[in-house]
Amino acid sequence: MSLPRSYPPDLYRGEGGEVSAWLRGRDTEPEITYASGGTCEYLARGDQTEGRFGLYRWTFGEEETGPDAHFHRSISEQFYVLSGEVRLYDGRAWITARPGDFLYVPEGGLHAFRGGGGASMLLMFAPGGPREDYFETLARREEMTEEQRAAFMIRHDTHWV
Repeated sequence: MSLPRSYPPDLYRGEGGEVSAWLRGRDTEPEITYASGGTCEYLARGDQTEGRFGLYRWTFGEEETGPDAHFHRSISEQFYVLSGEVRLYDGRAWITARPGDFLYVPEGGLHAFRGGGGASMLLMFAPGGPREDYFETLARREEMTEEQRAAFMIRHDTHWV
């Protein structure tokens, strides 16, 4: 029998609360548009959440795209499909995920994703590392040597298998 979980230690120690919420409006333009026509919207960056998580809306272009199987050593990754179909690899098999489907990948978990046709999903990393540089560098399609690319991936905790 497991014991009930408790809440983590208090982070806010004030008495009456504070005005600290922020809103990202639905009409905000995506931060990145890829050559494929896909977009990435920064809903909550790690630096905005004190490193607790990073949340992004990922919308695919018409053609199928996505990374090959990989894992992260220091961050978990979560996928929640909003629209269309997204193929998710859970380390065992490819799954066709539809709106409302959710995949949690803990640290070290093998995973990959593929999508097209304008499908969209929420993509969350916890804790919230600086993924924006990763997304932006890939969008710029910078020329890199094998060694530079390997160092870039390691710097962004992306380990290919």
